[in-house]
Amino acid sequence: MKLNKGFIYYPKSRKEGAVKWLCICAHQDDCEIMAIDGILKGYYSKKYSFALVETTDGGGSARTGEFANYSDEDMKIVRIKEQQEASEIGRYNSLYMLNYSSKEVKDRKNESIVNDYIQIIKELKPQVIYTHSILDKHPTHIGVVLKVIEALRLLDKEYRPKLFLGCEVWRGLDWISDERKIGFDVSRNEKLQKRILNVFKSQIAGGKEYTKASIGRRYANATYYQSHSVDTYKMVGYGIDLMPLIKNQQMSIRGYALSFVDDLRNEISEVIGNE
Repeated sequence: MKLNKGFIYYPKSRKEGAVKWLCICAHQDDCEIMAIDGILKGYYSKKYSFALVETTDGGGSARTGEFANYSDEDMKIVRIKEQQEASEIGRYNSLYMLNYSSKEVKDRKNESIVNDYIQIIKELKPQVIYTHSILDKHPTHIGVVLKVIEALRLLDKEYRPKLFLGCEVWRGLDWISDERKIGFDVSRNEKLQKRILNVFKSQIAGGKEYTKASIGRRYANATYYQSHSVDTYKMVGYGIDLMPLIKNQQMSIRGYALSFVDDLRNEISEVIGNE
């Protein structure tokens, strides 16, 4: 396979077997925040594996402390190494590093990224794809999910996944109506979860406590999921179903996103009632 700008990395610890779970994300460490469900399933599966498509080059990230004087080119090297280390710890099958800038990702007319996604999905034929939520507030994350949707709409049905999930990074999904949010039990191996997040030292040193925040969110999701019952799981991740946007290619992405907001509005209105 020949990618437009990037390369493929095969971890020394890689899990063999067909890739059942695939994450397509924007930045280094996004996957480890939002797709821990797939990482854990791939890690423990005896038959299948997990793979990651990481879209940007990491050059524009915030930096302080020991990384304060690093150039964009220096940061790219650091973040590539960090992502490779995470893939070794998580025993990913493969890591596709596409090396686009955030500007290229946000460019709605950039078809190179879409073509890379199409190539990879056709090659791997994953059953489950995790990507960013269409409700995320990070523009580069939205750029990625829009391009993943475009790629899947262009693919023949035989290459489409059974599950297509938008996951939480820069906006939690705990506010989604219960009947529409998808919960992942990610209670297993908290030590592993922390290890793969702690790899990204350039981000933690940059003032972002992603490990504490991500693990804390998973605990909070589990505790606050239901108010009238005891906790079923220790840690929970959330996603939303993006498959309707693929099955119905005429469906408005904006309209589908706002339908979740409408549900929340109606739920709040119903609980408060007439004043």
